[in-house]
Amino acid sequence: MALIKLIALLLEYPDEALWQEQEEISALVAAQQPELLPFVTRYFATAPLDRQADWCALFERGRTTSLLLFEHVHAESRDRGQAMVDLMAQYERAGLELDCRELPDYLPLYLEYLSLQPAADVRQGLLDVAPILALVGGRLKERGSDFHMLFDALLRVADSPLSSESVAAQVAAEERDDTPAAMDAVWEEEQVKFIDDNTCGNSARQQHQRRFRHETAPQYLDLSAGGTA
Repeated sequence: MALIKLIALLLEYPDEALWQEQEEISALVAAQQPELLPFVTRYFATAPLDRQADWCALFERGRTTSLLLFEHVHAESRDRGQAMVDLMAQYERAGLELDCRELPDYLPLYLEYLSLQPAADVRQGLLDVAPILALVGGRLKERGSDFHMLFDALLRVADSPLSSESVAAQVAAEERDDTPAAMDAVWEEEQVKFIDDNTCGNSARQQHQRRFRHETAPQYLDLSAGGTA
């Protein structure tokens, strides 16, 4: 499903090569989901370096807008490990092989997997994570980010009653975790390490996982603000 693959690319850390394909991307969006055209236009009107900085500010500061799906459900509980194993098995059955750079619950990776599935499975796969999509989209909308449009587009594909707007009241009542004070509180608990013992690399998403390892997980999935998927 080309639209799902495209949204996965737009949610990824911005790659300068994407700017070379903007005409094809705009044509695909216009044909399949024209509601996304304002996002695409503004996305490519921004220089790649500025877009990359914006991406880091949105998705690498705090947990509430994390692109790691299980961060919003299991946090660091034991259930998260089994959920990872189960998701890896799904990918393997679909013929996908993961390297060590990404965790299985990384949303763009999950969308890439769904893009290879039949339409009915795509819809169900999105419905399975619809509450997470709505909450992250709602938080992005609260922060004035156009990226919420991508989450709403996924919810439309799923025919879900949820949207970034449906969780507005819940999101408005939350304390932001990307403020300087909130980030300082997290980093104060980090142990300084001069040698990284991670043989698979030191990506921003792996840093995100370590950063919040000892933090108490908030209860994210309160669906009282909207319908159920």
